[in-house]
Amino acid sequence: MRTLLIDMDSVICDLMSEWHHRYNKDYGDNLTVDRLKCWNSEKYVKPECGMKIYDYLKEPGLFSHLKPLPHAVEVLKRLYKDYEILIVTSSVSSAFAEKEIWVEKHLPFIGKHNMIFTHRKNMIVGDLLFDDAPHNLKEFSATGRLAVAMDYPYNRDVEVPRIGNWLEFERFLQTEAWVEIS
Repeated sequence: MRTLLIDMDSVICDLMSEWHHRYNKDYGDNLTVDRLKCWNSEKYVKPECGMKIYDYLKEPGLFSHLKPLPHAVEVLKRLYKDYEILIVTSSVSSAFAEKEIWVEKHLPFIGKHNMIFTHRKNMIVGDLLFDDAPHNLKEFSATGRLAVAMDYPYNRDVEVPRIGNWLEFERFLQTEAWVEIS
C-alpha cells in the first residue's frame, strides 16, 4: 500500500486565517495569505511587529481552534481506505498536544498514532508529500519522490504539481501521472 505524507498547517487545517486574524487585530493591519509572496511572514507585517509575528504560533489554544480546509476531512476519509496516511507536521513544542487533540477530534480514523512531528520531512519514508512549505517541497523532491504543493503565493517558485483544494488533490491521485509513479 502506498504512503501519503500530509502536512497539517495550511494543508489540512486553516492556520493562516486564524494566525493573520490575531495579528491584524493587534496591529490594525489587513494581512492575508494572498499577500505572502515568500515564506518569511515577517516581511509582510508592520515593522513594529517584525519577528513577533511568530509569537502567535506559541499562543495556547491557537491550534486547537483551527478549522479544517474545505473537503479535507471527507477526502482524507476516502483516501484512508486505499493509502497509508501519515500526518507530518512541524511545530513549536507547545503545540504538539493541541495538534494531537485536533487530529483525534477531526480525523479519528487516522489518529494521533499516525502523526510525525519533524522539520525534516524529506527523511520520512513515503511515496508522496502534500505540503505548502517551499523548503519541504524542494527537499522532498530532491529525494526523487513526488512532492505536491497546496497552492499558495509563497510557494509558487517551487516546480512541483500544484493543487488548489482537496477535491483537486483526490482527482490528482487518480491521474495516470500518479498511477505510473506509484
